[in-house]
Amino acid sequence: MNGEKIIDGVYWVGAIDWNVRNFHGYCTPKGTTYNAYLIVGDKNILVDTVKKPFLNELLERIRSIIDPQDIDLIVSNHTEMDHSGCLPELQAITGATVLASKKGVEGLKMHFPDLKTEEVKDGQEIKCGNKTLKFIDTPMLHWPDSMFTYIPEDGLLFSMDAFGQHYAVSKRFNDEVDQAVLYQEAAKYYANIITPFSARVLKTLEKAKDLDIKILATSHGVIWRTDLDKITALYAQWASNNTPQKAIIIYDSMWGSTGIMAKDIAEGIAAEGVTVEVLKLTETDRSEAMARILTSRAVIIGTPTLNNNMFPTVADMAVYMKGLRPKGRIGAAFGSYGWAGGAVKDLQAVMKDGGLEMPFEPLEVQYVPDAAARQKCFEFGREIALKIKAQ
Repeated sequence: MNGEKIIDGVYWVGAIDWNVRNFHGYCTPKGTTYNAYLIVGDKNILVDTVKKPFLNELLERIRSIIDPQDIDLIVSNHTEMDHSGCLPELQAITGATVLASKKGVEGLKMHFPDLKTEEVKDGQEIKCGNKTLKFIDTPMLHWPDSMFTYIPEDGLLFSMDAFGQHYAVSKRFNDEVDQAVLYQEAAKYYANIITPFSARVLKTLEKAKDLDIKILATSHGVIWRTDLDKITALYAQWASNNTPQKAIIIYDSMWGSTGIMAKDIAEGIAAEGVTVEVLKLTETDRSEAMARILTSRAVIIGTPTLNNNMFPTVADMAVYMKGLRPKGRIGAAFGSYGWAGGAVKDLQAVMKDGGLEMPFEPLEVQYVPDAAARQKCFEFGREIALKIKAQ
């Protein structure tokens, strides 16, 4: 395994995880990469490491360029273990001090008490021969310790988890891969990881606007060397909750009644000329559903009642979405029940607690929707569509 040249003096030495299918609750059917970078010159600097099971892959790629013992410094942009997992082993080999933000040093000491670390401050620069490292604090993007590292001479920004994708490919750059897949994975990544920190994204984009950035070297997926304006504009759009006139209906059903309701609500929305998509949770992973929520102005969720509670897949989705707290969106709840209800009321409460605007009373139907109930569902959809168009 060889390292791959990014620009003169900077190499990718990370690892490809072709087979990971779940990343802390996020479905990753296309795998991921753990990107680490080696800067060679008067001082040899390793920027981040990889998930611990991939230590040998990291070392093999480094050895294709230099002896790992010749590494002088290690930069840790983020203490999460898919990036910092090999720091003790690398330090044992190299003796190199690990540079991190203040919160990064604190986090690393909790993980690895014996690790030799040094704090770098926001805006601090270190001159390393013909390259300068500038450290930029980006707290809560997406952990308190997160920071960027920037090489002004090359316009190269090590952007940590920002602008990444869980996307395992043999190519390293954004212009070498399927563009449709790339942007789908970038959106899914934002929806499931970055969404809670959208306000911080806007602040970070403002903070970085005066940097001359030519390359975004991410920590997952491919590296952006073209279309930087496109991906940064998308981040600004997503962070601003600037959504198209679209509704997403997410539901599950035991005996088909809630499914009938979902389709009739969708018909009512479509009748008003608003784009609508319908997803059944039995067939759709929650992280895929979140990716569709990212570009929807209304989120409508439906549940049958099971033991006076939400159906398990719907409860899972609602709580997952609550943690991600998508803002600036209309919400609505609906569902069916047999001899006793309760699920839809609980669903309404969770959605409201998750930051959605809930302007509609929840819609419930007992047993199988008859013609009158189906008309109510259709009208419910029309009302939602009119609310979407009014915003």
